[in-house]
Amino acid sequence: MGFNNIEEPMNTLKVLMIAGARPNFMKVAPIIKAIELRSSQEEGGIRNIDVRLLHTGQHYDEAMSEVFFRELGIRPPDINLGVGSGTHAVQTAKIMTGFEAVCLKETPDWVVVVGDVNSTMACTLVCSKMGIRVAHVEAGLRSFDRTMPEEINRIVTDALADLLLTPSHDADENLRREGIPPHKIVCVGNIMIDSLVENLPQIRQSPVLRNLELKREGFAYVTLHRPSNVDQEASLRTIMLELDRLAKRLPVVFPIHPRTKKMCGQFGISLTANQNLKILDPIGYYDSLCLTENARLVLTDSGGLQEESTYFKTPCLTLRPNTERPITLTVGSNKLTTLASLPNDIEAVLTRESRFGRVPALWDGKTAERIIDSLLQCSRAPADSEKLAACAG
Repeated sequence: MGFNNIEEPMNTLKVLMIAGARPNFMKVAPIIKAIELRSSQEEGGIRNIDVRLLHTGQHYDEAMSEVFFRELGIRPPDINLGVGSGTHAVQTAKIMTGFEAVCLKETPDWVVVVGDVNSTMACTLVCSKMGIRVAHVEAGLRSFDRTMPEEINRIVTDALADLLLTPSHDADENLRREGIPPHKIVCVGNIMIDSLVENLPQIRQSPVLRNLELKREGFAYVTLHRPSNVDQEASLRTIMLELDRLAKRLPVVFPIHPRTKKMCGQFGISLTANQNLKILDPIGYYDSLCLTENARLVLTDSGGLQEESTYFKTPCLTLRPNTERPITLTVGSNKLTTLASLPNDIEAVLTRESRFGRVPALWDGKTAERIIDSLLQCSRAPADSEKLAACAG
């Protein structure tokens, strides 16, 4: 159902939320819930906030999408573009074409984009040319590596968005260095942690440890999918050899990404040689966080797991040359590693205390509330850029 399919009071604020790929689901869920809680409260003359969820269909694994919607308590998308996979150019073009038609029909007051996937940038580009205000959640994150497609998406989105909602103050500094006016920047905290905090009871009831016969702090949890790690035979063989060695010391739980599984098959790398290396199909949100909280070690190339392991103070090795989440390195329990240093880094983790680091400021489960406050404050102010300073307060 669209905005224009219902009768709305004049002081209804129309918000269109965008989800494109699986990591987006954990970010949109708490925002939608916070909006729905506010929808009947009159604030600053705004009597109702009407939220619609648009799923671009960018992620190819729709079955996994459905699992995340169900576990996170998100209603089915109001709109699904169903763009599917493709090259970056093809996928971005399909999203822009489909989303432009949606905007013409829905006429939202705000479009809220999250993260750094192609959908984030594509929808922001459309809105920028149509004069629709955009709020970017997780703004200001930078790896400073423009060979990463996500980095291009971040830079373009932040340059065009009207409201930049950052997870930490280092992200604020990145935006200021790029010439973003300070009045557009609001530090609201980490939206991923809102989902984590809200779902802790369900996470801790997950049967995954029992089903896999794992002991708390007695196993390693691994997720790897980035092309730099899995698309080259030499690097993937090195990784799998190290996992085999680690599995001789403690169980290694590895829910294998379809891309990684495909490349292992292509390179003739066995996934069944070591029974202590537990290769699983992709798992749900609750099981993943249960493993993250209870692991002795997390090895990943995912952005989200760096943050989630930091919240749990679980030691994490990130197999990447950089991270757009440096606060997990300076404050949390995360460390960057390489193929060459991985054996020594694993040994260092296994010989130190099992939990360390601290939770960064504003990673408190209340980020969605601060996001809604910021949207409401901006919505009471004139939309033109000269007067947008009223938004940040």
